[in-house]
Amino acid sequence: MGSTLLFLLFLISSSSLVRSEDPYWFHTWKVKYSTLSPLGVPQQVITINDQFPGPWINCTSNNNIVVNIFNELDEPLLFTWNGIQQRKNSWQEGLPGTNCPIQPGTNYTFKFQVKDQIGSFFYYPTTSVHRAAGGYGPLSVHSRDLIPVPFPWPQAEYNVMVGDWYTKGHASLKKQLDSGRSLGKPDGIIINGKHDSKEPMFTMEAGKTHRFRVCNVGVKNSINFRIQKHTMKLVEIEGSHTVQNVYDSLDLHLGQCYSVLVTADQTPKDYYFVASSRFTKKILSTTAVIRYNGSNIAPSPDLPLAPVGWAWSLNQFRSFRWNLTASAARPNPQGSYHYGKINITRTMKFVNTAGTVDGKLRYAINGVSHKDTETPLKLAEYFGLADKVFKYDIIPDEPSDDVSSKKITLAPNVKNAIFRNFVEIIFQNDEKSVQSWHLSGYSFFAVAIEPGRWSSDKRKNYNLVDAVSRHTIHVYPKGWAAVMTTLDNAGMWNLRSSMMERNYLGQQLYFSVLSPNKSLRDEYNILDTQLLCGIVEGLPRPKPYSGV
Repeated sequence: MGSTLLFLLFLISSSSLVRSEDPYWFHTWKVKYSTLSPLGVPQQVITINDQFPGPWINCTSNNNIVVNIFNELDEPLLFTWNGIQQRKNSWQEGLPGTNCPIQPGTNYTFKFQVKDQIGSFFYYPTTSVHRAAGGYGPLSVHSRDLIPVPFPWPQAEYNVMVGDWYTKGHASLKKQLDSGRSLGKPDGIIINGKHDSKEPMFTMEAGKTHRFRVCNVGVKNSINFRIQKHTMKLVEIEGSHTVQNVYDSLDLHLGQCYSVLVTADQTPKDYYFVASSRFTKKILSTTAVIRYNGSNIAPSPDLPLAPVGWAWSLNQFRSFRWNLTASAARPNPQGSYHYGKINITRTMKFVNTAGTVDGKLRYAINGVSHKDTETPLKLAEYFGLADKVFKYDIIPDEPSDDVSSKKITLAPNVKNAIFRNFVEIIFQNDEKSVQSWHLSGYSFFAVAIEPGRWSSDKRKNYNLVDAVSRHTIHVYPKGWAAVMTTLDNAGMWNLRSSMMERNYLGQQLYFSVLSPNKSLRDEYNILDTQLLCGIVEGLPRPKPYSGV
């Protein structure tokens, strides 16, 4: 009897282990308009649970995140999780090309796993120009306990959401863009929703080291940030541990997130965290107060100056290196993946341009300005109705030399991509402003940024050893950037300008990456709760994927 009982207990225990899952974190968000004054002017701001920035999603690699969003706005709403790769799960990407929006007065629950990722990220609304009204917040993914981190655990860590801001409400900004006019220059910069806040925003303990996760959540400008009298040790860029160089200041382009360690090794008092715009004629700036515990001494009014020009910024980019010996989400070192030895199977070159369609401002990639469709692209494709919504490959991999002077075409922009191909993507910027690009669903190796025009002989300048694996890349005026990645994540994935105006007016496209096996090994099934709209609303669902 005793042995039988022990055997039964063993079976129950084994069953529990087999069925166990990674931890779940549940969030309920009430999204609404609140009247706030980020730059001293009362305006409508999108808040989440009455917070701006929104709640911190703080989790560990492989955790499952469940976010139930109640839309209390008067417009449809979606959120994306900038930098979270959504492995096999573009159903949860939260873009107009992948998801039907959450209608006013209703709710929808996003469910996703931060699979094999660590790092500093953020979320934001992707519908309309809601991003200019706030609604963003931090998302941090920590390493699992069994994975070593290449620096001691900090005394404390802080999220710093910094970006430019308009005093016009988002409805006015949308109306301006829809009429064919550019938004012009932002009115200021805010840090965690505040401008030149006098109250301490962060505290540090003398002699201790603190982590600051800094993200540029703005809509137009690159930012430089620095801390009065303190240096910063860069330890992470967008989910990758970096070689730990020390900087007085760092350029942070749109959509990018850096983690820095700051040691409180100065005279105990208050100090300024300073952020200012880069590459703008009129420099916008703001400060936040860092207080040493117990301090009652005001910060010095003498602020550290920002660097000047893009050459300094380019040299700083070249100093960023992947930490080859550090582990990331898995125990194997980052450098065990030798991307520089993989043969390129496809090269795609994307040229950003500005022009007009029917007299209205539009932005384009290789001559095509993307427009969203009533039926999300992913849903149309999944239901076998892609031909009724969009055409594949309307832009070439190699645009003509005169693409910048050609007429812009307005259409959904979808590129076919072969599953598991190793590709090279070139971003050519012939315009006079800095560009910033984000690729959803993947990280890529940022192997080069240079002035001038790209040609195949430029590959000799690539960093094929320790380029940082990340999900955004910036391109300086009249310059180019090159990235490499393996398209091993099946789904519909967005390549977009991180500049809100350009994104809204068409500077984006989608990659359709389909697995020929249609297997659960490669892509998850659509959820039963997935919202349907457009021409797929009310249709019976296709046969689900099977296999492992």
